[in-house]
Amino acid sequence: MTLYNLGSINIDHVYRVPHLPAPGETLEAASYTMGLGGKGANQSVAAARAGARILHIGAVGNEGRWAREAMAGYGVDVTHVAEGAEPTGHAIINVDAGAENSIVLYPGANRSLTEATVATALGTAGPRDTLLLQNETSMQAGAAQLAAARGLRVIYSAAPFDLAAVRAVLPHTSLLVMNEGEAAQLRAGLGALPDVPMIVTKGADGAEWLTPGATTLTMPAFRVTPLDTTGAGDCFIGTLAAALDAGLAPDQAMRRAAAASAIQVTRAGAAQAMPTAAEVDAFLAAR
Repeated sequence: MTLYNLGSINIDHVYRVPHLPAPGETLEAASYTMGLGGKGANQSVAAARAGARILHIGAVGNEGRWAREAMAGYGVDVTHVAEGAEPTGHAIINVDAGAENSIVLYPGANRSLTEATVATALGTAGPRDTLLLQNETSMQAGAAQLAAARGLRVIYSAAPFDLAAVRAVLPHTSLLVMNEGEAAQLRAGLGALPDVPMIVTKGADGAEWLTPGATTLTMPAFRVTPLDTTGAGDCFIGTLAAALDAGLAPDQAMRRAAAASAIQVTRAGAAQAMPTAAEVDAFLAAR
């Protein structure tokens, strides 16, 4: 089985600040780092580190070639990550003393993906495979439709939240993933949450898997002292997708995803902080 991820690749510029800046406020950062990020890249690295075969569909600019190479170094198949003239997407991330963050995103090359790119990448995909999607690239709806027609499981992260994007992708979605804020926005936009399987993540309060007509599956978060919560949701989703791809039941997949996220938030950075399957095994064995 293979995971395909039509996903963003960003260069993260991370600033440690005493608190998140207020409107008009200028802050001096205590430190600055640059690294691999983007919801798509984070999820792909998390899935690869969890042991899945993951093929990423995306794009970078010439100055972002190192990001493509970094993903390959983590075990991600980057055959369908193109290099072009459009600058690589990037994010300005402020992280405060409590590990909360605020992010400004420039999509760049992530919006340059075409129907032909997606069709080629999914050319050999079939019913035992999975497609991951987020709202940081072009071609989400087209990819979801193509994948669903081929029988793939489609796991869609409705982030950054965009009601029009959700409406377009939802008919082809097998599993919708949102945080509490995104779920509230979707409920307000549609009048009610859609009648599809969904996971709602709640940060330190864990996550819920809601299936129409079935009992809600609740997974508490593991208690840790966080250092940086950037990419925690992506870690959860990538690990969950890998676990489901390996045949684990939803409760087992949720437990591994919660453990991976707990480890990840105790480390600085996003993609580079994703734990390995062995680290997750050890973490769970100790609990």
